[in-house]
Amino acid sequence: MTKEKKVIFTENAPAAIGPYSQAIAWNDLLLISGQIPVNPSTGEIPTDVQEQTHQVLKNLGAILEQAGCSYHNVLKTSVFIKDMNDFAKINEVYAQYFKENPPARACVEVARLPKDVLVEIEAIAGLK
Repeated sequence: MTKEKKVIFTENAPAAIGPYSQAIAWNDLLLISGQIPVNPSTGEIPTDVQEQTHQVLKNLGAILEQAGCSYHNVLKTSVFIKDMNDFAKINEVYAQYFKENPPARACVEVARLPKDVLVEIEAIAGLK
């Protein structure tokens, strides 16, 4: 258990594009900043919403791994999408990462996301 704020960083997820950390460990929680579908190796962003969702969840997974966690530890996510018409396509991919006992979740349509991506996901996880 972390008694003080600890910054979590991995090169296997995109670096922050502003004054924030990829994630913060605090006590028994891991607070993960919104992840967008930037490939950390190439900087590329897929154009398809399902490919973007896969990349977002891979980035989220890399941060979870760096903190010693997995998708199983995720307690809640917030999903921000550009178009609510993509809800089913995003859910199809999301369900592949959260197969059993999925976390609590909010999903909202937003006017615009960083780098004009189609999906962004933030998460709160319990630390082991």
